[in-house]
Amino acid sequence: MSNVPFWYRFAPFLGRPPELSKHQWKLLGLLSAVSFFEQYDMYLFSLNLTKIQAELLIAESDVGFLGAFVRAGSFLAVFLAIAADRYGRRLILLITVVGYTLFTGATAVSPNAEAFVVFQMFARCFGTAEVLIAAVVIAEEFSPKHRGWGIGALGAVAACGSGFAAVMFGFVDYVPYGWRSLYAVGLIPLLFIAYWRHSLPETEQFRAEVQVHEPVMQNIVDLFTHLPKRTIGLFGAVFALMLAGSTAAFFAPKYLLDVHGWEPSNVAMLNLAGGALAIIGNPLAGWLSDRYGRRPVTILFTGLFALAALTFYAMGGVFVPFLWVGLIFFLMGSEVTTTSYGTELFPTRYRSTATGFKAIVATASGILGLTAVSLLYTVFESNWTSIAVLCAISLVAPVMVWLFLPETAGKRLAEISPD
Repeated sequence: MSNVPFWYRFAPFLGRPPELSKHQWKLLGLLSAVSFFEQYDMYLFSLNLTKIQAELLIAESDVGFLGAFVRAGSFLAVFLAIAADRYGRRLILLITVVGYTLFTGATAVSPNAEAFVVFQMFARCFGTAEVLIAAVVIAEEFSPKHRGWGIGALGAVAACGSGFAAVMFGFVDYVPYGWRSLYAVGLIPLLFIAYWRHSLPETEQFRAEVQVHEPVMQNIVDLFTHLPKRTIGLFGAVFALMLAGSTAAFFAPKYLLDVHGWEPSNVAMLNLAGGALAIIGNPLAGWLSDRYGRRPVTILFTGLFALAALTFYAMGGVFVPFLWVGLIFFLMGSEVTTTSYGTELFPTRYRSTATGFKAIVATASGILGLTAVSLLYTVFESNWTSIAVLCAISLVAPVMVWLFLPETAGKRLAEISPD
């Protein structure tokens, strides 16, 4: 354990650390730091939704559409993911950090709803690409027996960015310019980019295996024809999961504020206290999937997420905060195991491309979910009933994993998906 870095003592939720090299610890620290602020930016939107809606004069019936337009920025991330298969993980990763940071800062000066949507769309584009490529780097640099834990640890530390956003949201009524000041904080990563540029190496696997670049279209064609059963299984499970997952998490703060009468400070406290428990879902899901298999753990977490989310939007009283913790816990764990699958199931030459298309599926599903909430509002006259319907549909996710995906835990990448 002599290689364990200083910062690890501030992350007790990661549990007992595995045996990693200094190089692997350094990678995990660098990637976690940049992902921290990406998550900060993403969660600010959900937390400040009510205030942004009021200041920018957005109708209640259009809230779902607003979220859908912003989420659409993740579609553009696929081009950066494809570029990472051609030009390397390192270069494109640095570009994504600069991109999401600048557009997060620009959001602070949005004069109207249209400008807000544009800035957040591009911030989501670069931020999504950063998360995808970071997971690919972990998968390629970590040993098979610690790959799931590494991706889970990355997600857990990154999720602390959501907690930081919750802390800042607790002061939103007291800081100058309100929610705009919180977005300005997102410029902090620019202060560290020079260090990251010199410290972040290219992955050994990319240097060793991707020596002859395939045409971009050939990589895309191979993704859908080379291993079709895996592609259908993974993309189908992600679609079903995120149909409810992104929608349920996005509306949760608004649900607590509008339906249960919580104050912003109460929501902030739940995000801090409950979120600290929920974050454990990341490394725990990664560790469990390393030990007992990706397939059974993914089936378990996706199924329990659907049940927790459905119950959260159907019940009230003292159970609400506990159900919120369960919702976030199982959603985070499900994202870890499906992300691990996404980096393992496909060859190195189009591994990043596969993660990019996985993001497209997740984004399309999230947009469809948010749009469905606005459309179903005309039927149920309630956003919350509409979300509960989507949560029931998400039970398709564990079925897709059971029917289509193989076991990958403990196997070398070349063994799972040789070029």
